This record gives sequence, structure tokens and C-alpha cells, in this order.
Amino acid sequence: MSDTAGDLLELIRSGRARTRSDLRRLTGLSRTAVVSRVDALAEAGLLLIGHDLESTGGRRPGSLVFNHDAGVVLAAAIGRSRSQLAVFDLLGTELDSTSFDHELGAGPDAVMPAVVGHLRSLLDAAGRPSLGVGVSLPGAVATDRGVSVDSPVLPTWAGVDLAPYLADLGDLPVYVGNDADVLARSERLGHAAEYDDLIVVKASTGLGLGIIAEGRVVSGHLGAAGEIGHTKIDLAEGLPCRCGDRGCLETVAGGWSLVKQVVEAGRPIQHVRELTAMALAGDPEAKHLLRESGRRLGEPLAVAINLLNPQAVVIGGDMAAAFDVYAAGVRESVYARASAIATRELRILPSTYGDRAGIVGCAAMALDQVLSPPAVQALLESRARREVSSRPRS
Repeated sequence: MSDTAGDLLELIRSGRARTRSDLRRLTGLSRTAVVSRVDALAEAGLLLIGHDLESTGGRRPGSLVFNHDAGVVLAAAIGRSRSQLAVFDLLGTELDSTSFDHELGAGPDAVMPAVVGHLRSLLDAAGRPSLGVGVSLPGAVATDRGVSVDSPVLPTWAGVDLAPYLADLGDLPVYVGNDADVLARSERLGHAAEYDDLIVVKASTGLGLGIIAEGRVVSGHLGAAGEIGHTKIDLAEGLPCRCGDRGCLETVAGGWSLVKQVVEAGRPIQHVRELTAMALAGDPEAKHLLRESGRRLGEPLAVAINLLNPQAVVIGGDMAAAFDVYAAGVRESVYARASAIATRELRILPSTYGDRAGIVGCAAMALDQVLSPPAVQALLESRARREVSSRPRS
């Protein structure tokens, strides 16, 4: 492994090292090198020198503790009609949150000023510096550029750089991800502690998959991995989709399609959240629609299960609020269509964080970046340059 201060902090954060002696043993660095790196981390506020630990002999080593109060990260999960905002400490613990509704499909000029205003209030209340911002958007996202590249839900966001909108929060790095990928990232703090290979379903207004393979979130080329909602199926042949194409799975199983069916039946609702609430209250038609949606999703999902052989399928999104009903439909198709070996030990689980999964995933995405060894090293080097430049010249 590398031997920068950022790498040493990662060893401490992961629990593999608790003392300077541990760091020397794991890295092979000299005592002087370890001390200088630990001191730099402590001076930057990222590391605390704790009380002495009991040792088996020799000198009593001082404990090293990651300072999760050194800063915060901000999270913004932006959806078609609602945005959720939150602030998290550096361990990924939610400190405060809020949400607001906005016009369906509103563009960034309408939504982002409100997002920034709410994030500013959360940051001021936290009283700690922010190290970065994680943002999620529906549809395919080019993570290297931090922009949406295709979204039938928010078409006016395509190609829009969000960093200038967020500049009022300070000179912060901005990380943008697809909403289903972000849902998967939330499970890195949840089910992924037990399972290395997961498919995470987002069953909401639209349908998407997040993929965790060997502990890593896989986004694919162009950030479009997991766009299962726009898979063509025979049952939907000829039906117009909101993406502009025809025959997509979403036209018979997406939340927007279910809402349309309910409205056409004379029951005025506006969002799939209302449909799940009806199902939870025992409404037979709502329960039938959700189970059928799960069953129809389960057909192409079975193919993904055969290809990826996950240990578990995690179901999140608004329809997951009625998990038992929706998952029953998914199981019906998956176990009928996927191979016996792929389903032999497969588990179907509810999202760890429920309707908070989006903001938890945004925070996890930001933390993965700002606390990575290269980012920490860059932070320390920038801090050192500022100190040198601020010294009076003789």
C-alpha cells in the first residue's frame, strides 16, 4: 500500500490501526515517518490522540482516534417533485435534515436556489465546516463531470453543471450520482456489511437498479447501468413511455403508470406514495397494483440475477413502503424465472434506511470521496501551502 498520511488515516478509520505501533507494523514506515504523518493529521483536526491503551508489554502506546466531528458533508436527493436535504458527520451519522416539495419536473433554476438555501441553514446549524456535497438525480449521470446526461423525469437537468449553484456554500467539491446508484451506496452502510454482492432496486415513480459487486458500486459506461425500467417487454408493446420510446417496463410497472391507472379509474391521486399508503391501509386495488408491479419487474430482474448472481436483492424506493405486498410479486417472478442455483441462497430484503436511503447514499458518496487517501493528502498539502504563504517574510 501507499504510505501517505491519507493512507494512515484510512487504516485508523477502518479500525485496522489504533496506535502508532499498529501503523508502523502495517506500513513498514519508520517511527519518525509515522509520527510526522500522525502529527499532520492531528493538526488538521482529523485525528485525536486518545488516552493510553493497555498493552501487553513495553511502552504504553497512545490511542489514535478518527475525529468524526472535524467536519460534515451535505446531502441532496433531488427527485421529480420532492427534494430531501441533510447534513452528516464524518462517520455518516445524520445530524439534521429537511425536505421540500416543488413543481413536477421543475428545472435547476427553480429547484437549486431552494436546495442551497436549505443546505445553508443545515450547515449553519451544524456549526462545522463542510468537506463536500453529495447530490443524486434520477436517470443516467456522468459522474466524472457531475452532470445528468439523460433523465425522462428531469429532462431540463441534462448537461447542467450543478457546482455553480452550490458555490454559495463555499469552495466545496460536488459529487453527483444516479439515484439508484446512490440507493446502493446507502447499503454500504447497511446490508453490504453482510453481503458483498447486491442488487438494489429503486421502485418509485421510475424503476432502476443499483449494483454492488464485490463491495463496489458499479455504474457502467455512461453511468447507465441498471436502467431496467426502460427494458422492452412484450406486455408493454406499443405503449408510450415518458422516455419518448415505446414498450418499456415502466409503462406497466413504474409508479407513474400505476398512478395513471388509478386516476383513470376515477380515484384522483398524484404520487405513488399515496398508492402505497392506500395499500398499507388495506385497499385491495392498491395492493393488487403493487403486487403486479413487483411481478412484472421480477421478470427482467430474474435475468439480472442470473447474470450477476447476487447474494441478496434489496428493495427500496416509494413502493418499498409496502414491502410485503411488492416483494411478494417480485418473488413470484424471480423464483419462477431465475435459475435454481442463482436463487438457492438469494434473499430479498427491504432497504436499510427506507425513505432516508437517498440522502444516506448521497452522504456515503461524498464521504467515500472526501475521506479517500488522495483527497486527505491533498487537503493536508493545501493546508501546508497556506501556512507557508501566511508566514511573514523576513
